[in-house]
Formats: sequence, C-alpha cells, structure tokens
Amino acid sequence: MAEIPPEFHDLFERKSFAHFATLMPDGTPQVTPVWVDYDVERGHVLVNTARGRQKERNVERDPKVGIEVSDPEDPYRYVSVRGEVVAVEDDESFEHIDSLTQRYFERDEYPHKGEERGPRVVIRIEPDRVVTSG
Repeated sequence: MAEIPPEFHDLFERKSFAHFATLMPDGTPQVTPVWVDYDVERGHVLVNTARGRQKERNVERDPKVGIEVSDPEDPYRYVSVRGEVVAVEDDESFEHIDSLTQRYFERDEYPHKGEERGPRVVIRIEPDRVVTSG
C-alpha cells in the first residue's frame, strides 16, 4: 500500500474538492467531483455517496479507481491516487457525511438526509500509487 505524505494531509482537512474516477461497464472512465476525506490510521481515502449512484455501482463491479485532490489555493499543488476500493460501508456513513458537511457547508448536519434513493455509504480506497506535486 502506498502512503500519502504527511505534508499533503492538509488537503483532506480543508474544503478541497476531489475528482473521483471509476470505470463504467464498457471500460470508459466516469469522473465525478466529490467531497473527500482521509483515514490517517488506516491510510484510506474516503468518499461518501448514496448507494445506487453510478460511482457506487461502478466500484462494486470494478474496484479500480483514481482520485485527485487539488489545493483550493494552488491548483498546481495536488495529490493523485490510483488504488482499489477495499470496502463500501454503511456503518457510520451518516456521521461521516455530517462531518464532511461541517467542512464543506459549515453546517452541522447534511441537509439532504432521506431525500436520496439509497442509504449513504463510505467508499474506502486503498492507495496503490500516490503522486504529488507542489
């Protein structure tokens, strides 16, 4: 497993958006802007989504993914990860989306709970390759 250097951990603690690439059934890439988090203890990049969305369906079928996080103040400073989804978890997904909402919306709770077709899930990505710049 590759590690994200500590000097880039701040990108996961700020309002940094990520571009999450998954593979469609025909092998073409599907890229989505997402909120992103990092589990320092386990070394996993985390993406929260609703079950049934295209990215969730894609990773359930093919766990190979890519994700890039740019510094909102300097887009030439970034971390790019290629890896594999090791879990799609329901546990604590609502607590996790509330935590992300505090960072990205500056609100206590995710405002769209109950409006989505499926329950929230956390996608855990284990990095195989990490590239940084800046």
